[in-house]
Amino acid sequence: MSRRIGEGEYYHVYNRGVEKRLIFIDDADRWRFITLLMAFQGDVFHSHISRLVPFAKHRRFDIDFFQDTLKDRKIELICFCLMLNHFHFILKETQEGGISKFMQRLADAYTKYFNLRHGRSGHLFGGRFQSIHIDKNEYLNYLSAYIHLNPRELAKWRGKEIEYPWSSFQDFVKENRWGQLLSNPIILEQFENGYEYRNFVEDTPIKEKLEKGYLLDYGEH
Repeated sequence: MSRRIGEGEYYHVYNRGVEKRLIFIDDADRWRFITLLMAFQGDVFHSHISRLVPFAKHRRFDIDFFQDTLKDRKIELICFCLMLNHFHFILKETQEGGISKFMQRLADAYTKYFNLRHGRSGHLFGGRFQSIHIDKNEYLNYLSAYIHLNPRELAKWRGKEIEYPWSSFQDFVKENRWGQLLSNPIILEQFENGYEYRNFVEDTPIKEKLEKGYLLDYGEH
């Protein structure tokens, strides 16, 4: 259900493991993916991504690499959630072709890392990423809530979605861990504060508010 991606527009972006297999085995995998998620927003090249992982873990985004990335971003990351075998983003395309290039770099780099670390070969993701254009502001808000509630699929995190470390929910409600590399004001500025946003997420019947076409692989993950 992908559509042509337009500059300045917002998109719900999704992909999952081939045959619904796990794409994250442990926290080391998640930190590597998070680092790539932050590092690839621009075209700045780094020959050793592994050296950036500790900076991401300790939220040291003041180093030259990340500051240079912010100067010429191709996309903006609005929110995200990493699950066991899939992930969701809301992205804004800031330069033509930015999302496609970003997603290709992310998939290629992470697949190479994952296969090497876990002794496998072949495709990791089930094809090209899917994207849906978010054409209404209310759906931008509802989709952010939908993404932030994804961890309720995991028994351990049901009812504690705000504490799930691999989504941006806590960055909306508490402190933004990723600084300018997570561009959440487009949503947060519509709420009085983080507490009001949390109530919106937890109290709104999200799926009833969203049309089916806005949910990628609706009901299948």
